[in-house]
Amino acid sequence: MEVYNIVSFAGMFILVCFAWLISRVLFNNRQAPNWHLIGWGIGLQVLFALFIFVVPAGVAFFQAVNDLAVLVLSTAGDGARFVFGSLAAPPGTEGSLGFILAFQAFPTIIFFSSLVAILYYYNVLPFIIRQFAKVFTKLMRISGAESLCAASNIFVGVESAFTVKPYIEAMTRSELCTILTAGMATVASNVLAFYVFTLHSNFPSIAGHLISASFLSAPAALVMAKLIFPETGTPQTLGQVVDIHYEKESSLFEAIINSAAAGLKVVFSIVALLIAVLGIVALIDMMLGGMGAHINQWLGANIDWSLRGLLGYLFYPFTLIIGVPIEDA
Repeated sequence: MEVYNIVSFAGMFILVCFAWLISRVLFNNRQAPNWHLIGWGIGLQVLFALFIFVVPAGVAFFQAVNDLAVLVLSTAGDGARFVFGSLAAPPGTEGSLGFILAFQAFPTIIFFSSLVAILYYYNVLPFIIRQFAKVFTKLMRISGAESLCAASNIFVGVESAFTVKPYIEAMTRSELCTILTAGMATVASNVLAFYVFTLHSNFPSIAGHLISASFLSAPAALVMAKLIFPETGTPQTLGQVVDIHYEKESSLFEAIINSAAAGLKVVFSIVALLIAVLGIVALIDMMLGGMGAHINQWLGANIDWSLRGLLGYLFYPFTLIIGVPIEDA
């Protein structure tokens, strides 16, 4: 496994070069890379990784976070079972009808949305986010708005863009690219809860891995965004520490109610997308399979002509350079 660690370390620099090539070839950016930002971005990743995986206190901390996340999420099932009865009973429990995604996993999204809202209401998350934003702003010398948005993405999803709503209108193209990149690079907390619920039985430490991945992905997103779209203007909040913009509810129960309603909208959106996208993918696979069967016969090959197979061929080199074992890539 040490060999794959070395490969993934080298792959980090290969991806940096690849992002630089995209900037030069596709977007014709001739500006020299900001090596200070790139160096600190990679350096922060290495420091975070050492703390998470090597330093005993860090290992113990994230193991405790994993155990706490699993323990907290186990309480989400109480509400689901009260509403849906045996439909929400997980496999192996009395009266269970087996695993039903909609009634057992999706309710965790609603529960976790409310939990995050409680942490916002008592100013716990805003305080933590501000500390990370200060680190990014000071060390990487970027704008306060994009630092705040990247830090927010460690804990929440793409809705983190609302934390810098007053500054979006005046943002440069580079800042907007950073916000979009950070939003797609990390795992939203409510969706993280869904992943933990569905994968915990096969991967007991999944919560700790996903949370640590978000910590590592935030500085990585800043590096990739600034390589692809280097800063050519002067950001309005350059070097400044900005406050989080969010509407604080008048009471705790209002926060819980509003966040639960927002979580329900997310669940409905996910259900609708799963139905639509999986159906479309099945249709594409059917068409590709019919065409591919004739091509395979003509070539004497055994190419997987499904959408998953073709994307697998496309991204195979990238999975190798980030250190995924060959048998899993």
